[in-house]
Amino acid sequence: MIQGLIGKKRGMTEFFNDDMVKVITTVVEAGPCLVVSKKTKDTDGYDAVQLGFEEVKPQRVTRPMKGHFAKAGVSPTAKLKEFSATVDDYDIGDVVKVDVFKVGDVLDVTAKSKGKGFAGTIKRHNFSRQPMSHGGMAHRRPGSIGQASYPAKVWKGIKMPGRMGGKNVTVQGVKVVDIDVEKNLLFVKGSVPGPVGGTVFLRHTSKGAKDASS
Repeated sequence: MIQGLIGKKRGMTEFFNDDMVKVITTVVEAGPCLVVSKKTKDTDGYDAVQLGFEEVKPQRVTRPMKGHFAKAGVSPTAKLKEFSATVDDYDIGDVVKVDVFKVGDVLDVTAKSKGKGFAGTIKRHNFSRQPMSHGGMAHRRPGSIGQASYPAKVWKGIKMPGRMGGKNVTVQGVKVVDIDVEKNLLFVKGSVPGPVGGTVFLRHTSKGAKDASS
């Protein structure tokens, strides 16, 4: 069995469980994915399957990647990702669909967060503002970023203004509440990083759900 799948965020909606409790869910188009290559312990030291998602025109991929897809005998894809799997269960060219998951599964979802552009410390790091009256001149400034003559430098990792978002973020313990196999749709509880249409990577988690009561 494979441990993950590549998908695309499609939006958010409401879902009512068996107790008629409203659950806010994210809709993910999970697969179908092509098996592009396999890794085995004998040749690579580990077992994994490389999946491809979203077929593209050959002129959209680089020459080395054209050779990679030609060797596998499959159409080029826009996204590639390796997932742990029982390699004997899959052959190159097989199609992996959303039915590798089931309702109640707990997943880790990885995606690139929305880019927010340049942001100050209040928005980026949740700093508190300084006094707005009584002569205060530094309303939204971060304040001191270091000491004096010693160490005479700014330490690495100090929270400062800068580019916010646009980074890979993993949300752990996301529960699957419904699956539409015909449309390859996966409904997961809560929010998922990234914009609508963004690529997401779904994996089985070793941790429990954040809220298993619903």
